[in-house]
Amino acid sequence: MDSEQAQIIALASLNWLIANDDLRGIFLGSSGLSPEDLMARAAEPELLGSVLDFILMDDSWVVSCCDSLGYPYENLQRARMALPGGQQVHWT
Repeated sequence: MDSEQAQIIALASLNWLIANDDLRGIFLGSSGLSPEDLMARAAEPELLGSVLDFILMDDSWVVSCCDSLGYPYENLQRARMALPGGQQVHWT
């Protein structure tokens, strides 16, 4: 997956997150972002990576997001890996 495809998936995931009344506040609280900051920075690849990191913390969130958007479940992780900071670290 290239970074452009990853950003498209992450933006769709951000829209899903914003529409989710329960998770929106949790994400804003944990990220320290205001709603205005979130909207102003929505196109930044680093912020999009943090959105995917947040959703990927809970399998039920991944399932709900992917079901809502029509994505295979592995797409969020693949997108995260294509954004800054998402490369897997190999310690061997």
